[in-house]
Amino acid sequence: MSILFAASKGVIQMTKAELILEVARKSNLPVKQATAAVNATLDVIRYELIAGGEVNLIGFGKFSVKERAARKGHNPRTNEEIQLPAHKLPTFTAGKSLKQAVNHD
Repeated sequence: MSILFAASKGVIQMTKAELILEVARKSNLPVKQATAAVNATLDVIRYELIAGGEVNLIGFGKFSVKERAARKGHNPRTNEEIQLPAHKLPTFTAGKSLKQAVNHD
């Protein structure tokens, strides 16, 4: 299913397999090569974030890692106060062109 067709049907998510099929269709690559390309792209982003870097795709967006400080929270079942540890969170910030496209500007 093409992205445009999916959007017109109100579909709001795409699986990795659907992404691979779209990449294959748009690039005229065999599905096996498109799978390798998508997996390689995701691996590059993943490993760069693990290494503490960021990936900036001009006009599309930036993948980075945000540090979350330790904080107090509560267990919703018991309402008991608990300590949540500090952790890292992968984030994505949309670029200007992507924001404009989504907002039809």
